[in-house]
Amino acid sequence: MNKEVFFETIKCDDYEVYNLEFHNKRVANTIAMNLNLQEYIYPITSELLRCKLVYDDSGILDVKYFPYKKREIKTFKLIYDNNIDYSKKYFDRSELDELYEKKELCDEIIIIKNDLLSDTSIANIAIYYENMWITPKLPLLYGTTRARLLEERVIIEKDITVEMLKKSTKLALMNAMIDFDEIKDYSFFS
Repeated sequence: MNKEVFFETIKCDDYEVYNLEFHNKRVANTIAMNLNLQEYIYPITSELLRCKLVYDDSGILDVKYFPYKKREIKTFKLIYDNNIDYSKKYFDRSELDELYEKKELCDEIIIIKNDLLSDTSIANIAIYYENMWITPKLPLLYGTTRARLLEERVIIEKDITVEMLKKSTKLALMNAMIDFDEIKDYSFFS
């Protein structure tokens, strides 16, 4: 039987490790084990780094650091898939990668599951709709930045239809590396 392997993407900048409380919670929820990730993360330079921490239910397997450069994302392809499951941050991202391959000339995808917005291939999403920032009630992955912003009441959860997406006036992506990144001048393609 293959053992499931998971990973966390953790932002490190100027030797500081970001959002650790929420990464610790997600690891605990994923493998039912409390680990203090701070004990495993030692940024190797002061530059902006993406720390990739790989683990399974026996503990930490690997920690690597990569220089980080943010992707420019302006165009989105709406991809419909009612069967995708990425409820945990699985090391095996093949399902997401297959959907991402359908982006055609777009920069990124927005996954529509059961007629509702879920996530992009790399981030949770929020839209500005009726004078508030809302994020899908049922994302593919309950992200750490999303959890923090919900707790801080910066965003609220709501079911989001494609129609609501099209009527929204702003869009933002959220993940450990980009935090809450509002995108200007974006477009969607079906």
